[in-house]
Amino acid sequence: MTEIVQRLSTPRLVEAIEAGIFRFWIHLGRSPRLGLYDGPDMIRLISDVPSPFCNNVLRAQLAPDDIDTRIEATLTPFKSRKLPVRWWTSPSTRPANLGKYLEAHGLNRMADMAGMAVHLAALNEKLTKPSDLTVEHVSDVKTLEQWIQVLTIGLGVPVSVGTLFFDVLCSLGFELPWRHYIGWVMGKPVACSSLLLGAGVAGIYFVATVPEARGRGIGTALTLVPLLDARAMGYRIGVLGSTQMGLGVYQRLGFREYCKFGIYIWKGEMAQGE
Repeated sequence: MTEIVQRLSTPRLVEAIEAGIFRFWIHLGRSPRLGLYDGPDMIRLISDVPSPFCNNVLRAQLAPDDIDTRIEATLTPFKSRKLPVRWWTSPSTRPANLGKYLEAHGLNRMADMAGMAVHLAALNEKLTKPSDLTVEHVSDVKTLEQWIQVLTIGLGVPVSVGTLFFDVLCSLGFELPWRHYIGWVMGKPVACSSLLLGAGVAGIYFVATVPEARGRGIGTALTLVPLLDARAMGYRIGVLGSTQMGLGVYQRLGFREYCKFGIYIWKGEMAQGE
């Protein structure tokens, strides 16, 4: 069992954020729906769904003397299947200027993701939770189907992406280290999130709220509840990756940004509408 990470210096928090996010993709890659390579040089996941959300390269450690050959070799499985791919860079990426080489190979830097962490003892628990919101664990396939519908609508991704992650999460089961959460208002599912315990930290993933329920603090509640669960289980550090849209939500809970993840995309020959 991985030792739970305690209060740390900023450099060690950066390591914890990276380790948590890498753990997330490695854990997903255990499903037969995803092809996982987890080696000393990188993490690579490949699916049969033509969306960059489902095909990823992370934790690259490449030597400068043959970097162009290695990049092309890494992209070949995606290109041969006409699949788009996201290539992540982060503080531990080597070489540190890998993004420059990725752009030379036709990838575009589409976004930055903030690597954030919070000491769970310092969580802001005073944020108001909507009185009509109920949050529960997902413990069966029927509820997971509703959870996936919320995720698909909330993230604005194709149905094929939701179908893939439904299959992946079903195959991984409903026991820890995973725990999925669904939020209900008036009997309607409106928000979702996931907790993954690993690498000594509590990671928050898959946070989404349907458009008509936004602006009420529901996404904040779906982030806070799993963090409180993790704290009750003895975890000390919560981590997540945030887009620009989510920064304010997480900062109000007490998260601070400690690093950046660069997201580079090779679009390939994505089908119309994907």
